[in-house]
Amino acid sequence: MTVTYQFPENFWWGSAASATQTEGSNNGVKGKDIWDQWFATEPNRFFEGVGPGVTSDFYNRYKEDIKNMKEIGHNTFRMSISWARLIPGGRGDVNQEAVTFYNQVIDELLANDIEPFVNLFHFDMPFELQELGGWENREVINDYVNYARTAFDLFGDRIKTWFTFNEPIVPVEGGYLYDFHYPNIVDAKRAIQVAYHTMIAHAKAVEAYHKDYNGKIGIVLNLTPSYPRSQNPADLKASHICDLFFNRSFLDPAVKGEYPEDLIKLLEEHGHLPVTEPGDQHLLKANTVDLLGVNYYQPRRVKAKDSLPNPYSPFMPDWFFDNYEMPGRKMNPYRGWEIYEKGIYDIMMNLKQSYGNIESFISENGMGVQNEERFLNNGRIEDDYRIDFIKEHLKWLHKAIEEGCNVKGYHLWTFMDNWSWMNAYKNRYGFFSVDLKTQTRTAKKSASWFAEVSQQNGFND
Repeated sequence: MTVTYQFPENFWWGSAASATQTEGSNNGVKGKDIWDQWFATEPNRFFEGVGPGVTSDFYNRYKEDIKNMKEIGHNTFRMSISWARLIPGGRGDVNQEAVTFYNQVIDELLANDIEPFVNLFHFDMPFELQELGGWENREVINDYVNYARTAFDLFGDRIKTWFTFNEPIVPVEGGYLYDFHYPNIVDAKRAIQVAYHTMIAHAKAVEAYHKDYNGKIGIVLNLTPSYPRSQNPADLKASHICDLFFNRSFLDPAVKGEYPEDLIKLLEEHGHLPVTEPGDQHLLKANTVDLLGVNYYQPRRVKAKDSLPNPYSPFMPDWFFDNYEMPGRKMNPYRGWEIYEKGIYDIMMNLKQSYGNIESFISENGMGVQNEERFLNNGRIEDDYRIDFIKEHLKWLHKAIEEGCNVKGYHLWTFMDNWSWMNAYKNRYGFFSVDLKTQTRTAKKSASWFAEVSQQNGFND
């Protein structure tokens, strides 16, 4: 049978998950991270009061989960290590129980012919280090690099694909601009310092890895194309500045080893440049990524501001643009996000044209839906909406590959329904549904569809 959308040989079919969202903080020996702390102090901020204590119990059920991954055709899987689990407190002694756990998970994946990709930081700062200022404090960079080296030394014999950070802009937006992550600070100057230190930590981890290991190391960025309302110069300028803040502030230093001149100039004009140290510029330039993970969920549409910002209000990225709702757009009503499949193609073409066609893959893409039990039929959730969502994105990804983009794979967020920060289990994303009372896993329709796709290395429409 010929397949209409055939993907390159050895394409990475899989999914992604993170430690905090799946392992369960109360399972095994683990230090406290910022989520444990925040849930302990403000449980009402979390959907239905569900915290990170048990989540999807991957800590105890990883064998079953990996067996399920194998059954639906995964050849790769991106996981993360919990810094607070591996080194409780963020610095000091390594927790041997965590070493055993991660070794078992890695070995189980390899035994099932699934290559593990390992990410070091997924929004989960150890609480004790956050108390010292987290990424605002330059000292914490050294703690992170020690943690990264520890992970490389412990697991680098088997892990050949590493990532330093997942979506590093999210802790900046959530923790320091828009109050949806701990420490709930709203201060752009501190936000910019956090973003900058994150990239210095990233570059130092890349440097440490390249010095002693010969696999690949990259970063995972959520790239959100900034589409202007019109070709009017004011709208174009708004979308350019939005792109500088939300995409290029991480993409350029990661891939090109330098910050965009326009961004530096803008921050300088408004007295918001971060504090830097001599040698930083060289460090970034010398330690660019081997591989880029791209998380794509939705586009960003912007227009010139309808009114000037209040000159007395504190500096914010939103000074320079307003969000714009495109008439007739397709929506995921549960998440309030626009579905725009072509965005995935536009991102890849941009990487090809402006970023040296760096080796990349879709490290997350997915659709969160509330109350999926409505779609139960004979014990299975018939999530045709998710199949359509994946399929339409894959078509555009296929087009990008045909046009020469260096794309190596596609990972869905996520393998099984997992705990999602403040949203907890409100929106479900998994190939497998998870019953929170019993932790029973059940394959959704999308799981068997994906198994076919990966087996054929493509699909028919």
